Amino acid sequence: MADYERRTAAGVADVLRLAEQVLAARLPIEKVAADAHSITLRGRDGTLVVRAHRHGLETVVQASTNQLRTSRLDIEAQYFLNELPYQPEDVPRQPGDTLAGGRARPVASPSLGSASD
Repeated sequence: MADYERRTAAGVADVLRLAEQVLAARLPIEKVAADAHSITLRGRDGTLVVRAHRHGLETVVQASTNQLRTSRLDIEAQYFLNELPYQPEDVPRQPGDTLAGGRARPVASPSLGSASD
């Protein structure tokens, strides 16, 4: 009932592997089907299908759920899509990310001094 889309620099295999890892860690969900371009996950919260297709330098990732946009499954699907690297040089968001890339971590700016200086 709800569909989401994101473009990423990650490859198809990386996207599908990360989808299973991230979503299974955050939801009571398990893989019930997979092929070269998609993975289907199902659990108490519903069914999620993640499809990935490479187009030039980008992979188009589509996530479809059988729930309303406000469901827990939809929120986690959006979380997963936001974790994907947008550009090839994006750095991992957290140490130990399983995907080369990921959303860039904010860079700390040098201290400009405090008000008491």
